Amino acid sequence: MTPLRLLAIVEATSITGPAKNLLDFARRATEQNVFTTIVTFLRGEPENQFTETVRHAAARHEVLALEVVPERRPFDLRTLRSLRALVARVRPDVIQTHAVKSHFLARSAGLPGHAPWVAFHHGYTWPSVKASAYNQLDRWSLRAADRVLTVCAPFRDELARFGVRSDRIGIVHNAIPPDWGARARRPEEAAALRARTGIAPDTKVVLIVGRLSREKDHLTLLEAVGRLRSAFALHLIIVGDGPERSRIEDRVRRLGLGASVTLTGHQSSAEPWYGIADVAVLSSLSEGSPNALLEAMATNVPVVATAVGGVPEIVADGESGLLIKPGDPAGMSAAIARLLTEPDLAERLKKQSHQLILDRHAPEARTRKLVSIYRSVADAFSRSQSS
Repeated sequence: MTPLRLLAIVEATSITGPAKNLLDFARRATEQNVFTTIVTFLRGEPENQFTETVRHAAARHEVLALEVVPERRPFDLRTLRSLRALVARVRPDVIQTHAVKSHFLARSAGLPGHAPWVAFHHGYTWPSVKASAYNQLDRWSLRAADRVLTVCAPFRDELARFGVRSDRIGIVHNAIPPDWGARARRPEEAAALRARTGIAPDTKVVLIVGRLSREKDHLTLLEAVGRLRSAFALHLIIVGDGPERSRIEDRVRRLGLGASVTLTGHQSSAEPWYGIADVAVLSSLSEGSPNALLEAMATNVPVVATAVGGVPEIVADGESGLLIKPGDPAGMSAAIARLLTEPDLAERLKKQSHQLILDRHAPEARTRKLVSIYRSVADAFSRSQSS
């Protein structure tokens, strides 16, 4: 099989969901003769968690190399020259980008003229007016991509409405190893974490994992937990950090839930927390192909999730999870209560959702699909250049 050089441009400082997926793909794709150089940006810092992780991966030959583009400020114009020079030196067969900034830089630097461009669209967050403006800019950028890969049908339809050619849009769901989090489920590991956190062995644990941003709607989950505290010894664990943290903390105080809620802040991995969870919740108003959902399914934690975005494409209500309307604390508390009081239901949902990971969301299948896409766009680009 002919070697294929992939240049992946991503802005990242930590190991987020897209970063995990990129690194996992790069490691697995080497077996199919695809070799990935990862490009990222640094501004006033020598290293961060992401660059350190990629360097270690390069040392283990899981990625080809790490290229760092220094910048003085967001959208530094020198970055365009740096990217053009880097592409001329590396000569990739395919350019891959992730998220708004990388998409904008790729189009503005004219990179699609040097190699076919595949852009990953992970959905949009709603933190500010500034971010909304960036989202509009992103739709301009994506119109120039040879392929846009998004994570669910609603995102595909939204992109098409905003001018991205529908024949260039594909859907690729996220993936997770079926044994992800297995160590965390060991009784001794779970007992040790409960002891460190001060959660009694008989207390039920509700878990939510994700960025603390408005579209994740932690406030509705807090209202739901407040409705349940008289019926259960219950503790809510919120894993993640973000711009909504102060509002979440304020709502915890107003509801008198201080002793029943733990905000862990940013964690390098959420695996240990799934080990003590009785129920995992996604309370989001908008989602794509959420890694937190796949993590719960892989670790045999039953799920209550809002039926938004790509969630119904992954789990079915009453078969592999319980799906509820967004922004509905009564519906959410009722669904959580069902899983805590109906062990047969919880066990059935866990078994079926884990089978879905094995059948549909294993990383090997995702890697094969992406490699096929990359080789297809590379071949089409090569034919267009020779004609």
